[in-house]
Amino acid sequence: MDRETDDVLDAVGPRLRALRRDRGITLADLAAATGVSESTLSRLESGQRRATLELLLPLARTYDIPLDDLVGAPRTGDPRIHLKPIRRSGMIFVPLSRRPGGIQAFKMIIPAQPEPLEPTPQTHEGFEWLYVLNGRLRLVLGERDMTLRPGEAAEFDTSLPHWLGSADGGVVELLILFGLQGMRAHVRADPHRSSHGGSRR
Repeated sequence: MDRETDDVLDAVGPRLRALRRDRGITLADLAAATGVSESTLSRLESGQRRATLELLLPLARTYDIPLDDLVGAPRTGDPRIHLKPIRRSGMIFVPLSRRPGGIQAFKMIIPAQPEPLEPTPQTHEGFEWLYVLNGRLRLVLGERDMTLRPGEAAEFDTSLPHWLGSADGGVVELLILFGLQGMRAHVRADPHRSSHGGSRR
């Protein structure tokens, strides 16, 4: 087996773990949906079990994504970038990165909502950074209920109950960076530092 194939297979486990956690699915839920045992799924994600078609096909069906995207296989013969939207919980996610196990980037679109939705906060492992491109985003974060406008950003630990929706019923577009616990976006520039002539404390 060549080195490139080995690298692709070695990255499958972290990619599967990141995908499952991003979807907020437990190993027990995934086992029930795919018919693959929890122990096998756990070993597959940890790299103790090599990926096979027999294991990957039910996972691709459950996640509703192409097999190539599931394993991160390099595309050949076509230089175009294929961005395939994912629909989940009435929202549209367009993956912008293909880095297995690292910080994942998405463009998220919240469709227009004729009737206001009742927030249903969720929790999962990880850390999220978001930036509003268009529309007015309603962000419920723990006890806080706030509205973010275009150009505004927020970051939070996703173990805190959170919910995203439209603040006024219109379409909302935003960029999202999501990482596993402890993987945060690092902001290098501080616009306040130069204007105050020193570092902020």
